[in-house]
Amino acid sequence: MIELDGAVVCVTGGARGIGRATAAELSRRGARVWIGDLDEHEASRTGAEIGVQATHLDVTKEESVRRFLAAASADGPVRMLVNNAGIMRLGPFVEQGLDGHHQEVAVNLGGVINGMHVFLPDMLARNCGHIVNVASMAAKVTTPGIAVYCATKFAVAALSRAVRAEIAHTAVTVTTVLPAAVNTELTSGVALDLQPTLQPEQVGRAIADTAHRPAHEITVPRWLAPIGTLEEAAPERLLQAAKRFVTRSRPPGDYDDAARRAYLDRLPR
Repeated sequence: MIELDGAVVCVTGGARGIGRATAAELSRRGARVWIGDLDEHEASRTGAEIGVQATHLDVTKEESVRRFLAAASADGPVRMLVNNAGIMRLGPFVEQGLDGHHQEVAVNLGGVINGMHVFLPDMLARNCGHIVNVASMAAKVTTPGIAVYCATKFAVAALSRAVRAEIAHTAVTVTTVLPAAVNTELTSGVALDLQPTLQPEQVGRAIADTAHRPAHEITVPRWLAPIGTLEEAAPERLLQAAKRFVTRSRPPGDYDDAARRAYLDRLPR
């Protein structure tokens, strides 16, 4: 358990969406929050608006992550890290460029690896700390049109589980948070009418709650927890038929280009 009042907490991808909402919630509970984001200008604006420290961060670069840790550590030992930074590209797997696929892996999975590898040693040395890795229900339910996104989120969940087993003898904890679709820029232009949707503040509260109740995996909302079991248990032909039915009126990965354009233009290249 981490007492948030006065604790130094770092949030990656903190300028927008879930990251911003999480930083605001942690700050409201008394934490001294540092956010890092590739968009330094937006991070600074968010920091000023919600009253937290902000800095440039490229989670795909080890040295950038180390600078993030060093900056936050000036306020004291970092008690909690939220690995939230992520991107999502849409469309059929073979129709997307390989560079885009590899960039998605670098951010969504490589960023979590970098964050854990850089922040964990100090936490383990103090035998105190908590890491939250933000995955997705896409880690449990394979979704046509976001194949690589699903793969990265599956990997984040597996990585978290394996590291959790390695450090189980310590007081350092790792929680994987798996939200349903969230109304942020990441899902802009995507039809979300066939699945439960959340506001980023709901996920932010769930993430902050793990400081006091560091469960292994948490779905948001909680009632989605059995879905992954159903995905594993159901025959694949049945799942394929169900997914074809769901996407019968629009192709997998379909989105409104105009509504999504601002997000697409910001994606790292």
